[in-house]
Amino acid sequence: MAVKKLKLEIVGLSYSQTQTGAYALVLGEAKGKRRLPIIIGGFEAQAIAIELEKMTPSRPLTHDLFKSFAETFNILVNEVIIYNLVEGIFFAKLICNDGSRDVEIDARTSDAIALAVRFDCPIYTYEFILSSAGIILEDQAAIPEAGGSEEVSVESTDNGEFGSRSTEELKEMLNQALGNEEYERASKIRDELNQRKKS
Repeated sequence: MAVKKLKLEIVGLSYSQTQTGAYALVLGEAKGKRRLPIIIGGFEAQAIAIELEKMTPSRPLTHDLFKSFAETFNILVNEVIIYNLVEGIFFAKLICNDGSRDVEIDARTSDAIALAVRFDCPIYTYEFILSSAGIILEDQAAIPEAGGSEEVSVESTDNGEFGSRSTEELKEMLNQALGNEEYERASKIRDELNQRKKS
């Protein structure tokens, strides 16, 4: 029996306040309240933002080149699936078709999403990923398990800021960060709360 896929939409892209050159890409559950923040690199964030804003660079970026190359040879990217989360790193694949067969191609999540916006194809994930790495916006009682990132090194939680806070204070800070759409900060607070659950 096939595992049900959950559709995701791009909710936002914001500069990381704590990690130089990194960005927080936030994906939202299409028919739900959960958000999936993913830390990505600056180049990939730019590639996604340029396409979302419908800007045309003077020369093709790498992802534009990939799209032109694929279309020249009648290859379409039909969907992107974020299919796994291992030790804090998301794994994604492109589902492509050349007119006669479907082929799965492994990709970094940020590259896969940069291509999804260019090919105007849907982005999916599975329940186990959303339930372990998602942040619920309205039901604040449910603090999710550890989230993840791209292959950008994510610094460990800054205990200087969060270590001295009580769990209740951290939950309030998490609500405030979510309210201000500071998803990257929310992700770090969530990680600190998860560490406390385990210890």
